[in-house]
Amino acid sequence: MSGHAHDLAADARLAGELVRAAGQFALRMRAEGAAAGGLGSEQKTSVSDIVTAADHAAERMIVERLARERPGDGILAEEGSRATGTSGRTWVIDPVDGTYNFHSGLPWWCSALALVDADDVLLGAVHHPHDDTLFLGGPDLPSTRDGAPLGRVPDLPLAEVCATTYLHYPRATPDIATAFARVAGHAATVRMLGSGSMDAMAIAQGQLGVSFQHTVADWDRLPGAAIIRGAGGEASRIEAAGVVWSVAGSPTAVAEVRDLLADR
Repeated sequence: MSGHAHDLAADARLAGELVRAAGQFALRMRAEGAAAGGLGSEQKTSVSDIVTAADHAAERMIVERLARERPGDGILAEEGSRATGTSGRTWVIDPVDGTYNFHSGLPWWCSALALVDADDVLLGAVHHPHDDTLFLGGPDLPSTRDGAPLGRVPDLPLAEVCATTYLHYPRATPDIATAFARVAGHAATVRMLGSGSMDAMAIAQGQLGVSFQHTVADWDRLPGAAIIRGAGGEASRIEAAGVVWSVAGSPTAVAEVRDLLADR
């Protein structure tokens, strides 16, 4: 085993421990908050964009352990933790992805992170507390669910798969809405489930076919993209309608989505 492979395997083990601990911690906080009459939340940009005490506490848990175990690495986390490392690598952290679902008592949320270097994403880790399920994978790290290999993402056309997305209609320009409609109109069906990383896990398992969404933050995009790629899928970005779209899933469907967004 090469040094690089050994290091990546060690990073994957650490990543799995981090997201599992954060996800279980957030789940306990939700249960305790519900018993006490509420978690407490703050609105960020809209009623559907909120942050809870669990987001902050789970993020602190991850960041504090990384500071001990990977002190040379950088940190980029959704709730504000930032650190510039010396290694050229950065941990991108979403302590609770799908916070509206989490706060509302819906099960479609997770704890997620990715490790990136200057060139690419190295790995992604996603823990789904509702099922106590751990996903790991990356471009050079075959994707697994609870340690068992995932099959390859089915390579199907857009017309034969369910597309998953999110569009905040009040902030969508006419050009964005038109590009969105071009893609949605060619998919077999469309779902908006509320957690980008969980949507990506469904794609990696062959339950959904492709995701497309514009203006996606790195912490919402990279963990899932890494695991989809580790399962033989594709993930890419394209500028269209004045914004950058992130597209991931079945290679054939990804290519079709890109063409439709670009109106080719």
